[in-house]
Amino acid sequence: MIDRSESPVIKDAIEFNLQLKPYKKFTLDNGVPVYTIDAGAQEVVQIEMVFYAGNWFEQQKSVAAATNYLLKNGTSTKSAFEINEEFEYYGAYCNRSCYNETAVVSLSSLSKQLPAVLPVVRDMITDSVFSEAELDIYKQNSKQRIKVNLQKCDFVATRLTDAYLFGEAHPYGKYTNPEDLDALNSDLLTNFFKQYYLNGQCVIFVSGKLPINIEEQLNSAFGNLTLKPFNNQLETTIQSPAAEKKYRIENDVNGVQGAIRIARPFPNRHHPDFMKVMVLNTVFGGFFGSRLMSNIREDKGYTYGIHSYVQNHIHDSAWMISTEAGKDVCEATIEEVYKEMKLLREDLVDDEELLLVRNYLIGTILGDLDGPFQIMGRWKNLVLNNLEGDYFYRSIETIKSISADELRELSKKYLNPADFYEIVVI
Repeated sequence: MIDRSESPVIKDAIEFNLQLKPYKKFTLDNGVPVYTIDAGAQEVVQIEMVFYAGNWFEQQKSVAAATNYLLKNGTSTKSAFEINEEFEYYGAYCNRSCYNETAVVSLSSLSKQLPAVLPVVRDMITDSVFSEAELDIYKQNSKQRIKVNLQKCDFVATRLTDAYLFGEAHPYGKYTNPEDLDALNSDLLTNFFKQYYLNGQCVIFVSGKLPINIEEQLNSAFGNLTLKPFNNQLETTIQSPAAEKKYRIENDVNGVQGAIRIARPFPNRHHPDFMKVMVLNTVFGGFFGSRLMSNIREDKGYTYGIHSYVQNHIHDSAWMISTEAGKDVCEATIEEVYKEMKLLREDLVDDEELLLVRNYLIGTILGDLDGPFQIMGRWKNLVLNNLEGDYFYRSIETIKSISADELRELSKKYLNPADFYEIVVI
């Protein structure tokens, strides 16, 4: 019996031995790989079909995003209303998402209802029709959304930052304008759909309380399609970063605050410094107790929040500092960011702060492993970035063992103001 008169022993998060539940893998008849995590107490399942169909592959702006969105807006036999009604009838939810390299069709359903809803998903990825009527609605809504967003300094700053870092012709740097939407037509979307969905590269991730015949169900629904296995290869695209590194843009003459982006190019997850920089980034601006938050929010009061992060790209990425501050203190905010970089280059992080960061990072990972969907999210990130399971354990070891001296050397290497682009949009 538990003696409640004694307090339980408090353990630091770094004392836990984290384990990433292994996946099981099988292959459909057409060669498409399927990764599964069978776990959880609730009779629910999540299926994510990931296609190489992001904006990396489009020849004309907005084609990838429009195609992905309209997958759910009608087939040759069902209207958008009928498709949505069928999912709702069975208590299921189907979503679409489009990213730089990939596009996703995800299904959340009760395990017992999979036989009823999988055929609907199959119809979406094999028989979607892109009617001009549905496309017109999409274009109208998207243009209105852009019009509203262009009035927001943070929206403008974010997309300009990507354009300056990678070049507007690069998939990571291009952004959509209203005239790009006007140029869309049904034929463009249909051709993209046939190449990158109907005959595209695909990988499937399945998690939750899985039916015992999940392999049979998925093979019946998708195994005889003209899909191809995911090969994790992307053609190299030349970056054309802007020569100028400092930009001050007036977007709203009556604006009272400015959006600040300070960013530099950075390698992807395969670089040997990447895992160590994740620790350095956390010290710098990666959580609520970071240097940037303590200084610029808590001490100076310039902003409600400031964060730094490395973008989640498969190819070369970027290290970004992002915040919004009063327009009269934007320059002072940038100055304080560079002061924090200087401190990290010159001084060692003390043991107490480093322990706090270690515990925060390990605790975050513990939270990320709470449930089958979260576990599969970890594996999906590894698989799509062409990484093995040992990457997870090497990350844990790096968090636990990296020294203050290593963090200082990384700061000298990467936290130099001359390497960063500055964008302030008011």
